[in-house]
Amino acid sequence: MDKSVQNKRSGFGKILPDVLSCQVSENLDAFIAAAAESSISIPDTFISDTFLNRIWAFSEFISRNCIHNPAPAVELLETGDLGRAYGSDEFQNRVSNALSGITDEQELGSALRLLRQREMIRIAWRDLAGKADLMEVISDLSAFADACIDGALTLLHKWQTHEIGTPYSEDGIPQRLVVIGMGKLGARELNFSSDVDLIFTFPESGETQGGPRSVSNDEFFTRLARRLIKALGAKTAEGFVFRVDTNLRPYGESGALVMSFDAMEDYYESQGREWERYAWIKARIVAGDITAGNHLLSRLRPFVFRRYLDFTVFESLRNMKGLIEREVMRKGMASNVKLGPGGIREVEFIGQTFQLLRGGGIRELRARPILRILELLPQHDLLSVDDCSKLKKAYIFLRTVEHRLQEYADQQTHDLPKERVDRTRLALSMGYSEWKSFNRQLNILMKRVHSIFQQIFSHPRQETGEKSVLSGLTAFWGGGMDQEQGLKLFNDMGLENPEETVRMVNQFRDSHAVLALNYHSRERLDRLVPLLLSEVGNSTQTALTVQRLLHIIESIQRRTCYLALLEENPAVLSRLTRLCSESSWIATLLARHPILLDELIGSRPLDAKPDRDELRDELRMRMERISPDDLEQQMDELRAFKLARTMRVAVADLADSLPLMKVSDHLTEIAEIVLSEVLDLAWAHLGERHGWPLCTISGTGCDKGFAVAAYGKLGGIELGYGSDLDLVFLHAGDSGDMTDGKKPVFNPHFFIRMGQRIIHILTANTISGVLYPVDMRLRPSGESGVLVSHVDGFAEYQSTDARIWEHQSLIRARIVAGDPLVGRRFDKVRKEILTRFHDPDTLLNEVRSMRERMRTELAEKNSNSFDLKQDPGGIVDIEFMVQYQVLAGAHKYPEILRWTDNIRLLEDIEKAGLMSKIQVSLLKEAFLTYRRRVHKLNLNEQPAIIEKNEFKALRLEVVRIWQDVIGG
Repeated sequence: MDKSVQNKRSGFGKILPDVLSCQVSENLDAFIAAAAESSISIPDTFISDTFLNRIWAFSEFISRNCIHNPAPAVELLETGDLGRAYGSDEFQNRVSNALSGITDEQELGSALRLLRQREMIRIAWRDLAGKADLMEVISDLSAFADACIDGALTLLHKWQTHEIGTPYSEDGIPQRLVVIGMGKLGARELNFSSDVDLIFTFPESGETQGGPRSVSNDEFFTRLARRLIKALGAKTAEGFVFRVDTNLRPYGESGALVMSFDAMEDYYESQGREWERYAWIKARIVAGDITAGNHLLSRLRPFVFRRYLDFTVFESLRNMKGLIEREVMRKGMASNVKLGPGGIREVEFIGQTFQLLRGGGIRELRARPILRILELLPQHDLLSVDDCSKLKKAYIFLRTVEHRLQEYADQQTHDLPKERVDRTRLALSMGYSEWKSFNRQLNILMKRVHSIFQQIFSHPRQETGEKSVLSGLTAFWGGGMDQEQGLKLFNDMGLENPEETVRMVNQFRDSHAVLALNYHSRERLDRLVPLLLSEVGNSTQTALTVQRLLHIIESIQRRTCYLALLEENPAVLSRLTRLCSESSWIATLLARHPILLDELIGSRPLDAKPDRDELRDELRMRMERISPDDLEQQMDELRAFKLARTMRVAVADLADSLPLMKVSDHLTEIAEIVLSEVLDLAWAHLGERHGWPLCTISGTGCDKGFAVAAYGKLGGIELGYGSDLDLVFLHAGDSGDMTDGKKPVFNPHFFIRMGQRIIHILTANTISGVLYPVDMRLRPSGESGVLVSHVDGFAEYQSTDARIWEHQSLIRARIVAGDPLVGRRFDKVRKEILTRFHDPDTLLNEVRSMRERMRTELAEKNSNSFDLKQDPGGIVDIEFMVQYQVLAGAHKYPEILRWTDNIRLLEDIEKAGLMSKIQVSLLKEAFLTYRRRVHKLNLNEQPAIIEKNEFKALRLEVVRIWQDVIGG
């Protein structure tokens, strides 16, 4: 041995224990001897301290392969491949080159195995030498597996078609195998000595053509899949390429090795199990017909990612984890970094559970890599930044430990070593000077993971309510108490009207719907109802609250996902109970639309008040998750957004954290943002079919040439819960021009279809209900007029044909969506019409007679009640006085037209001197007081009618002002 080698060895003992130094020395001697025997010159740089102290000490796999065949190791160093990261296509190119000229399966297997030795040496070497981070290692391993699978399949498919013909569908379309990578391969997170989990499928049934005899596509692809498994996984004198596991396929080991797309879809629709949803999160097409395979993944997506929140995933995961823990205990695997408490699997379970829970609605959460999911969870308020940071740090550390364990002997192990020398080797390979300090850090990280895991997945039932009360309620619900005992229990809990509560609960429990529930639903219901009743004891109006809660439970009792949501989340159950005690309207809303229960999840306050930009961004994000071609889901998403945001406004209203004006502002903003989105959807849909019209106003080109004018409560920024939208559609298209698409139509027809499409999206009664009721009767000529008016025609109608009551309506009108140029034209028309002089007597008589007709038709007939809207001294009287003053004075004081809401109109009327400060102050007070009361009544599903003496003094003041202003 030359002197330089001896000098380089002299530092072993300073870094490595004697036993490891001895192993390194022996391995190096054997390598040098093997190289000399093969006449291979070893570069001086090959025997460096870094290499000797890390690579030879930490990987028997590398040293064994280098001694057995020194050439690849030397070639790796000479080419510089040990010192650089590969490009994106490099593995594919290397596999392609290695398989060039291969003519049979024996040569194929040999070429792949020799290439594996080289590439796995390189990957392990770079990892152990600290030249590659975890992401490079798992990416390289996955890319190499992809390339080997695809390269082998390409050759095997070609050979088999020559032997027995080409498979075709019944329609004559050539078929190819689709190879789906599951687990860590699917997520591009393969570990060093991992199996590759594969599922084989093909698009369509049929038969082969061009061979000695026809065989079915099933037979063809089953034979092909078996040949591929053998090429990759058979253990020969040269080793194996990748061990192949196909047990994740439908029916597992007993199922067909290969299935058609239809058969796969049928299986998962009818028999797919919960654990299979977890497995399919990471599914990726790794070889074969990639395009067809991705189409299959789209077809199976509803099985994996439900459109609704499904909290049953927590219980199913608890069950899965329980099975794993029992197996870990049975086999004594507590020190297993994958399956032990706080191990890799717990990190993955946390991420996958939130993916299954939210991935149906949040497209980003369908990503496969766990580290990407841990980045996304805080962004969607699903897990804290701190918890995700701990999980990421632990995952990277644990996966690195996993690789160090497997790179030592290329064995599929996750168990920490027991022998002292092996422990020392592992600690040193992880950068620690001894086992104790490494093990301390490992335990800290795993305890953090397990703590977070337990916080998320421990069952919350034990922490909800006093155990004695809860056990009593469980016994009562289960029929283990008689009437007298039940009454005493509810009396002790402080529930009002316990007799009625006992009656309602018994009636619900004995109802046919509950008795007909399946085992799993009934089991959940039996756990949930006692929890629910224990929460009621903390509320007001307990009997009414129980009634409302049971109505909600009745609406969701067959949907175990919602039962699970309430059972798994004590905070959600508490919020639900409080809201039901405060508002019948919210309780009914939740019963009709259980999807809104999702809004009760999370730590953010329900009455959070986002600004307009945040609302717009939220809706845009929701809509971006949906395919542009899926109008049905777009409509459902619009409804979900509107309902969720309206409910949040109602919660803030109930908590008195929003003044009345802000309640209407937020409800109005929600409607405007939804209308703008609906307009865009209709525009895109029709434009795709017919092209778009070219529109101008006064020679200036428009954007869309279409706008939506809002009247009434939306126009006046006074929207309430459940208000109609009074709309008028306007366009600026020339009637003689046509759209510029493949199926052109004349502009007026295009815009009429625009209006029809908008109304359809708004009013279609989907599974989520109606988005908004729409009233179009305020358009020119009312119901007999065209649905969409040209803006010039609208101006002419308002100038020549519109009646006084239509000008009254115009006061509260404004553009809320669409083309700004059309909007400015509308504003100009509105100002021109409303600033015209009106004969005072004629105007007064028209306003008075219209109001009298409304009172006759709509006012409350019961003399002991007061209709807040229609009775004398009510809201409509105030609105009519405002409208009269605007029409009477705007020709002198056009500035009073700046706003469309009654409060600011009154303020400007006062500034113009049209009404006194005292009058305006009283009308503002009355208007706000009445409307606040109307909102509260709406939230309890009561009509806007109160006892006659409530607000009596205020009402008389309004009547007095009416006499002064309008008379009659």
